[in-house]
Amino acid sequence: MEADKIRNKFLKFFKDRGHAVVSSSSLIPDDPSVLLTTAGMQQFKPYYTGEADPIKDFNSKNTVSIQKSFRTSDIDEVGDETHLTFFEMLGNFSFGGYFKEDAIKWAHEFITKEMGLAISYVSIFRGSDSVPKDEESRAIWQGLGISDIREEGMADVFWGPTGSSGPCGPTTEIYCKDATGQDVEIWNIVFNQFYFPGPREELLSGASGKKLEPLKIPGVDTGMGLERLAMISQGKKNIFETDLFAPLVGFLPKPLGEEKKRIAADHLRGTTFLLADGVRPSNKGAGYILRRLMRRAFAYEHIFKIPSLALDAMAHGIIHQYGEFYPELVRGSQSIMAEITAERSRFSKTLDRGLRELEKMNSVGAVGAFKLYETFGLPYEIIKEVADSRAMNLSREDFDKEFERHQAISRAGVEKKFGGHGLILDTGELKAGSEEELKIVTLA
Repeated sequence: MEADKIRNKFLKFFKDRGHAVVSSSSLIPDDPSVLLTTAGMQQFKPYYTGEADPIKDFNSKNTVSIQKSFRTSDIDEVGDETHLTFFEMLGNFSFGGYFKEDAIKWAHEFITKEMGLAISYVSIFRGSDSVPKDEESRAIWQGLGISDIREEGMADVFWGPTGSSGPCGPTTEIYCKDATGQDVEIWNIVFNQFYFPGPREELLSGASGKKLEPLKIPGVDTGMGLERLAMISQGKKNIFETDLFAPLVGFLPKPLGEEKKRIAADHLRGTTFLLADGVRPSNKGAGYILRRLMRRAFAYEHIFKIPSLALDAMAHGIIHQYGEFYPELVRGSQSIMAEITAERSRFSKTLDRGLRELEKMNSVGAVGAFKLYETFGLPYEIIKEVADSRAMNLSREDFDKEFERHQAISRAGVEKKFGGHGLILDTGELKAGSEEELKIVTLA
């Protein structure tokens, strides 16, 4: 089934079952504790906690959306069969309107009847010291004829919270087989029964001593990646063979190789959507993530002698392909293309100098690689590829250690300068309260 039809079918299915259709929120979230929108539920967090009234805002306790999402944690995984930075998340949500039985039954109906797919197996929460095993979900799945029900722990099937605190709860996940016979998770159904007054890391570690607090009104939060669902439905071996990506990859020359084509297509798609939502390349925050995507694609363009027209044509193709469902792409098309051209021009000067310096080096280790990254913005992956045999002893692990060493030096200097007030960096314009934030706000 084509991706456009899947989108429309999903929205109609839940609209017919009393859900208000809500447009995707921006990739730039209202939640200051989150860099980019990573899930469909983020725009609905106030409705789970009771801070906002869904009846007033949506005339319903139930909503459905297709959310633009971006996960920076997957950048290094892009190039394989299933990982992306930008993706579309299909989701249905309830704020006291229904709970486990309807959520599971509707998910089963949509997958098996609307999509015509077979469920390979499902997972449920096995329980923990503070939360009992999810026997209710097991019973519902068994009643629907699903026999392969696997129990997993809090790290895998207990979702949330997003950001610094928020709703969370046990999940049940649906797996289907892809064209190669591998099981792929396609739908995650979260039962928001609790509120945790801290980030997910504190919940998993238990070190903070903070406790889960029951929500007054339990809710449902589901997420299903459109790209993975399209891959399963269309019988493709990977997401880049689906109708969402095949036309885009076609803009790139064959000599580039499949992995690099996938990376370029993913990064340019993410670039286009970030630009449409007002992000601009910079050395901090979301702008740093955008610049990282753009410059990796431009480095491929330079090194493998890809005509700039190829990436420009791909960007136009993305706008055309997605513009009907996401009209902000069409509205911002001129500024999107102008920013791509401007950033290419800025990086080309830095890239040329960096590559010349790289060519002068007889061998490239972690110290030299980091210097190239720090001075010229050359991505680690590009250094490794270009240096080839001269970088045989260069590893990502050693590069990261060198990066962390420089972070420690910078942090010590900044804390001395700004009085050790709890922020690693605070210059008024740039602020960072952790090492990860420092990396994001200070590096080109």
